Amino acid sequence: MKPFRLERVAEVVRRVVSQTILFELNDPRIRNVTVTRAEVSPDLQHAKVYVSIMGSEQEQRECLEALRRARGYIQQQLGKQLTTRYIPALQFLIDKGVKNSLEVAAILRREQEAQAKSAATTPPAASEAVPGAGRSEDADSEEGTSPPSSP
Repeated sequence: MKPFRLERVAEVVRRVVSQTILFELNDPRIRNVTVTRAEVSPDLQHAKVYVSIMGSEQEQRECLEALRRARGYIQQQLGKQLTTRYIPALQFLIDKGVKNSLEVAAILRREQEAQAKSAATTPPAASEAVPGAGRSEDADSEEGTSPPSSP
């Protein structure tokens, strides 16, 4: 199957599943869910739907279980939008990418704050205080000159 068709079907799956979760499911366990991506098998019979669920591990497990129980209804809504021979069987998986990126951002923010604190408490070194200190004169002479051009 052509890759662009798989991508289009995967995008339709992602969009329909996302809209169904957001607007049509009334299960109180399903909240703070973002559909990040969908992967469709080449035969269009299976689709992995990756979701990001904000909350504790227990809330994530409950939400994922509720999504698995609502799979039939979501597939029915998907069938109304897709005009393919088969409606993909959905499999919900937790996407760790969003959570990992948030953790990395928090670590970087803490590191920047620690560096800002240490920079504020330590006096600048002599080479940092004077612009151009520590550079050799050879580097200065080489930067401004160019080889003579012959006519």
